[in-house]
Amino acid sequence: MHSIPVLRARGLTPLVALLAAALVALTLTPDAQAFPGRSRQQVIDYLRSISGSHIVSGQHNKEPASNPGQYTQQVKDVTGQYPGLWGGDLMFNAADVANRQRVIDQARTEWANGSLVALTWHVCPPTMGSSCAFEGGVKSGISDAQFSQVVTDGTALNTAWKRRLDEAVPYLQQLKTAGVPVLFRPLHEMNESWNWWGHRPGADGSAKLYRITHDYLVTKGLTNLIWVWNVQDNPAGNWASYYPGAGYVDVASLDVWYKNYPSTADYQQLQTIAAGKPIALAEMGKIPNAALLDGQTRWAYFMMWSEQLRGNNSNAELQAGYFHPRVLNQGEVQLP
Repeated sequence: MHSIPVLRARGLTPLVALLAAALVALTLTPDAQAFPGRSRQQVIDYLRSISGSHIVSGQHNKEPASNPGQYTQQVKDVTGQYPGLWGGDLMFNAADVANRQRVIDQARTEWANGSLVALTWHVCPPTMGSSCAFEGGVKSGISDAQFSQVVTDGTALNTAWKRRLDEAVPYLQQLKTAGVPVLFRPLHEMNESWNWWGHRPGADGSAKLYRITHDYLVTKGLTNLIWVWNVQDNPAGNWASYYPGAGYVDVASLDVWYKNYPSTADYQQLQTIAAGKPIALAEMGKIPNAALLDGQTRWAYFMMWSEQLRGNNSNAELQAGYFHPRVLNQGEVQLP
């Protein structure tokens, strides 16, 4: 996947801009690799620097792992642009677990072409094997006693959890070796009850599991991970009761599913928790509109969720979002 040298021409209509992009694609050779290796801190600093002025466009790519760029390509098909952030998943079912290397290869390609890289992990519980179904696996519950074991050092389930993390280490290590920082979002939506790791507020709950995960992967030398903490916009609020602490978070993020766009109260609550750290919209079903982009300027990036891209947005909406003057697409993300 190659980036197109961008003629953004901010005042152009989406249609004219699409024609300009097509003309460039026909007349110029593809760019060389846009990003050499960078440190995690350089990406964090970049996200902080654009907060208030710009926002990076992003697109998640869900299963199958054998085709980890399919939704990003759909963005290009509709808008003539590639997103400034590629999102992928280490996944859970057996076929996708077997294809994790394809996901990592795609991450390296996207980085080389000038996009930031994000990974989440719909991870199977430590009470099960390395692969599982979504229903009854990722989307399941474990007992309070089992959860207590998972977060207690030396227990069988705590050891099983660390072995589960070990499965991801060689893949994340490849990205470190390649100089690719990763916006890593483990145990996402921890204030929700659909997943086995969530809906346990307080110091010994979901936040403790996040801290254990962080500390273990740090001991494995994964200094390329940018730690993205995440909650969903459910009406219960009280997101701070899931926060693992400033030392464990680089980016505080929100998934917006209960409504199309974050409310002013959502925006303010996340900023209060983040206390100056970058904030982001890690999952959305609607492309940000002008009202959101112009009114809530501190979001550093947004990421559209896979099939929602075209299933929940018109081509005109997607084009308007990608060509908004504040939105940065592939080729416009300029790291220091």
